[in-house]
Amino acid sequence: MKIVVIGAGAMGSIYGGHLSQNNEVYIVDTNQQVVDSINENGLLIDENGTTNVYHPKAVSTTEGITDVDLVILFVKSTFSKIALAGNKNIIGENTRLLTLQNGAGHEHILMEFAPKERVIIGTTEDNGAVLGFGHVRRGGEGKTNAGMLVEDKEGFLPKMKESFDSCGFQLKLHDNIQQLIWDKLFTNVSLSAVTGILQVDMGYIAGNEYAWNLTCALIHEAVLTAKAMGLTVDEAAITEKVKETSLNNPNGCTSIRADLRDGRRTEVDTISGAVVKAAAEVGVAVPSHQFVVNMVHAMEQKNN
Repeated sequence: MKIVVIGAGAMGSIYGGHLSQNNEVYIVDTNQQVVDSINENGLLIDENGTTNVYHPKAVSTTEGITDVDLVILFVKSTFSKIALAGNKNIIGENTRLLTLQNGAGHEHILMEFAPKERVIIGTTEDNGAVLGFGHVRRGGEGKTNAGMLVEDKEGFLPKMKESFDSCGFQLKLHDNIQQLIWDKLFTNVSLSAVTGILQVDMGYIAGNEYAWNLTCALIHEAVLTAKAMGLTVDEAAITEKVKETSLNNPNGCTSIRADLRDGRRTEVDTISGAVVKAAAEVGVAVPSHQFVVNMVHAMEQKNN
């Protein structure tokens, strides 16, 4: 397959590097030092106790690249639209767009650049960290989950699975991918959102009555929304899982908290904002999530 990975961060590098073993892969990044390092030294990935070298083609512009089978978006969600708009020349009549980004609702942005039948959404259990230009660490590997919003009439997903699996990924295809995405979303829209607003470690949430009350309210509203969407949810099980996550990670720092602490824009619009948008579509009131979105955006602008 001919694949373009947009974003050479930790996850884009892990996928772009591995997929380059059996595919024609281009990694796009705006940082010229990253591009030059990958082209000169290969893409270095520390994994399983060793440093492996992969050889995708790194570019700062996709001008001249045609006949792309798959575009994988691996930028922070706040830059998704800008990244796709800047590379829309590679999105042809047969190009599929895949997002494995955190959160939900990414399909709305992808569908501005390709029809629904060519949009693929999913999640990844992989994780990693950037060590330097063209050098990342793969912290752990797991399943890649993906599915389409409509029936896969052209049989693209089995071809994608074969391609991914041949490069060491465990791609699992789902008929109802939204179920999986929302299962992963519940913790982010409750525990993570509250740690960001309060600027506290994850363990504080389960240990503080008032923080836990807000967290439970967020879980409840998200559950009502998911049920209205036709998803299967167990509020008691979700609440217990969120509490365990808080208790088992007393010093954990969520990405929303870190972004607010360090003066960066957060991905709240594809986390709590995804619940607000979905709730509006199915007619569910979610005042706690609206509060979270407004509060986080207000905090983002506090130091501007």
